[in-house]
Amino acid sequence: MQFKTNISGLSDIELIYLYKDKGDKAMVGELYKRYTRFAFSICMKYLRDEEASKDAAMQVFEKLFDDLKRHQVTNFKSWLHTVLRNHCLHIIRDNAYKLAKEKEAVDSYENLVENQFHLYQDNDNGFEEKIDNLEMELCNLSHEQRSCIELFYLKDKCYQEVAEITGYTMNQVKSHIQNGKRNLKISLEQNERG
Repeated sequence: MQFKTNISGLSDIELIYLYKDKGDKAMVGELYKRYTRFAFSICMKYLRDEEASKDAAMQVFEKLFDDLKRHQVTNFKSWLHTVLRNHCLHIIRDNAYKLAKEKEAVDSYENLVENQFHLYQDNDNGFEEKIDNLEMELCNLSHEQRSCIELFYLKDKCYQEVAEITGYTMNQVKSHIQNGKRNLKISLEQNERG
């Protein structure tokens, strides 16, 4: 294929071919000019947020430099639509996962605090005493349980982050948190009776 100086007259496939052959990023730039509105509208359909859609479309176009070299594209617009849709669905899944984890952490923390608060509801200084006892009992947990609980509840880390920080597996982290919560509850209930 002979290189044309006026790239705006080239077809999508010719632009992709020249980009793969010569590595000229101007070819991808021309595709970006042609399909920016299209990409934005596809992202808006899925994300329903203007800024998030602009960001998502830009992220997809930035990945094109690598993706076009790896994939055999015969219909760019159709292929781009699929890439955009998959990217947006990935964003939606990630956001849903983060929201679910945040809700799980908040619910779990509120449940723990609420259970401990009821142990001291008859005491005028119940809240301060509860916190003091909770801190003391935290020190009585195993190092593994204490570090996982502190990272998860007090530093608002998700299971994955706790695993990365501590070096424990995800199952170990969940086990340490579950066992630590149970041990805390038992200790605090014994303190209440004692």
